[in-house]
Order: sequence, then structure tokens, then C-alpha cells
Amino acid sequence: MKLATIRTPEGPRAVKVDGDTLLDLGAPDLGAFLAAPGWRAAAEAAGTPVEAAGGTGLAPVVPAPSKVVCVGLNYRNHIREMGRDLPEHPTLFPKFADTLTGAYDDIVKPAETDAFDWEVELAVVIGRRVRRAGEDEAAAAIAGFTVLNDITARDWQFRTVEWTQGKIWDSTTPVGPHLVTPDEVPGGVRPAVRVTTGVDGRTMQDNTTEELVFDPVDLVRYVSTVTRLNPGDIIATGTPGGVGHARDPKIYLQGGERVVTAVEGVGRCENTIVKDGR
Repeated sequence: MKLATIRTPEGPRAVKVDGDTLLDLGAPDLGAFLAAPGWRAAAEAAGTPVEAAGGTGLAPVVPAPSKVVCVGLNYRNHIREMGRDLPEHPTLFPKFADTLTGAYDDIVKPAETDAFDWEVELAVVIGRRVRRAGEDEAAAAIAGFTVLNDITARDWQFRTVEWTQGKIWDSTTPVGPHLVTPDEVPGGVRPAVRVTTGVDGRTMQDNTTEELVFDPVDLVRYVSTVTRLNPGDIIATGTPGGVGHARDPKIYLQGGERVVTAVEGVGRCENTIVKDGR
């Protein structure tokens, strides 16, 4: 099952994606829909078509999650390319709702950075409130998966030992195009899928989630120990090797590039990088 949040002339709506048809789920966005009891059965029963607005049409899968928790250094090859040891515990940092944008939206490169980089990620969407979850409860809390591109201002990220300021620029993190429930993803709640990034048709990242140090169930358990996870919350599971910052010479997005981040069996974000016109 595929679910999404679309933009309509009357505002955002949660929908079920049935081929080329969008079926209204009776909620203003997917976060609100997932918070309602019995959302799975309601999605199965959806039957009223609705149309997205012209243009991009798709909003972020969850436009205003209560939290977005991101995981750094979680693919073995990316850890090695960044010159670090494998971690004993997940490295966590936050994003804010204002950081998110749609799967097909343009991304404005901030004028303040000269080191704008890509990071394809499998993202977990939470489907029920959970705290201090055991393994079974953590698995059951996963509503599905989506694609997230953790585009990063590297020069700001490494100004200090804490990364957040490089990760939270307004409207720079596409997430979508839809949520795919685990039953449709190879590997289920522990996906075994390919993740890739292409920049202007050149493959920059190409790996598999089997390289993850901490898988989605591990991450729901760990994060929920620290803070409650609410329906619609997002956990970005980290990026594999191939980021521009780790290349020799380094490669950064300048503006004008077409960036495609994809997760096998889940979907793809396609975004054009636009120079800040200020």
C-alpha cells in the first residue's frame, strides 16, 4: 500500500495511491491520518478520488512531524570513507519540519554555503505512539518507508563538532514521494534494498541497506528509549558512501543540477538545485 500527502487548491490532503488514482483518506495530511485509530483499515477502504494541484502536486509525505530524527554514520562504507570507526551506538541529530520539502520540488542552494552535498536515505515513518519499545513493538510501530535526501551544507556542518547547523536549512530536505508499507518492501521492516543517488545522470551513490550498522527496528528501539515517537514521526537511517564531500577532489552542488535519490521498492525524489537569487 502506498500513501502520500498531496497539495490541492483547498490545502493538503492525505491520499492512498492506487496506480494513477489518488483516493482521499479523509485527513488533512498523512501525519493526521496515521494518528487516527485503525488507519490501516481506513486506507484499505478508501474510495473517493481526489486530484492534486498542478505543478509538483506532492507535499512532504508528512509535512509537519513532531520530530525528524536523523542517523549519521550508519553505512559501513560511508563510515570508512569519512575516516571513522564503526560506532557502538547510533549518532543522532534532529531536523525540523521547516527543513522538509516535496519529492519533486526545486531546492534553493543557500547563498551562505559553498559545500552543498547530497545524501540518499531510507526513511522510516512511525505509525503508532511508542516509548521504550522492545523489538516486536518497534517493528509494529513502523508504518512504512519513504525516501529522504539529507542535503547538507558541509561547511556549516563542520564549523563545530555538532552537525545540526549544516542539516536544517529551510526547504532543503526532500522526503517522499509516498509512504510504502513494509509488506510491499523487500525485507519488510528490515529492508534489503538498493539506494542510489544520481546527479545529472552520473551515479554518485549505489549501495544496499544490508550495509546498515543499525537497521530500522534497531533505530526505533533506540530512539524510543530516549523520546516518545508519535505517528508521522520520521527516522532517517543514514547515507551510504559516495557523498561529494568524501571525494578527491570534492564535488558540491552549485545550482542547475538535477539530483535523483532512489530507494528500490520505495520510490525516488527528483529535485533541481536552484541558485539563490539574492
